[in-house]
Amino acid sequence: MAIKAESATRQPRKRRVLPAEVRIDDLLSAAADLFLSKGIEATTVDDIVGRAGVAKGTFYHYFPTKTDVILALRERFSRGFVDRVAAAISACPPHDHPARITAWLRGAVATYLANYELHDVVFHDFTHSRRQSQEKDTVIAQLVALLEAGEKAGAWTLPDTRMTALVFFDGMHGAVDDAIAGGGRDPEAIVRLLSALFTRLLRA
Repeated sequence: MAIKAESATRQPRKRRVLPAEVRIDDLLSAAADLFLSKGIEATTVDDIVGRAGVAKGTFYHYFPTKTDVILALRERFSRGFVDRVAAAISACPPHDHPARITAWLRGAVATYLANYELHDVVFHDFTHSRRQSQEKDTVIAQLVALLEAGEKAGAWTLPDTRMTALVFFDGMHGAVDDAIAGGGRDPEAIVRLLSALFTRLLRA
């Protein structure tokens, strides 16, 4: 009888409720892992919720479709890129503008090299018909701010800061892609070459 009384008074287990940002991050991380291992087309919503350990309804509460997951991963990738590069820049003296450009370059190259596989998966359909995107503009805006600060301080004079930022970003992107294709994984080797080239361009 004592056992029955104890059972009757036992409280039901409460379901653990996680914050929305944690649920979203879990779903995105699960999707990223699956996209890398299986590919986007082969990955189903069932696969994602199974990996994340959540109900299917939870997925659709945050993401109407699998395409929305891809868009969210693009945004997270770009935000992470900018945050890592910002950390590299913040280690430089605020008035050493050439060093801050090199820091941007070092952070950008290292971050891209470390995450290019996920980049290639989530940006797989980024074609010339989508010449501009919010994700790229976020990255370019960070570099434009550096260039404008240097120009204001008299470190260089540029005909157009956004055009210069685009040349630097696309040049970095292309150089890293070329290194990856050739089996190169040393970020410092890429940074040395690009830093010398970008410094000459800024001095000119």
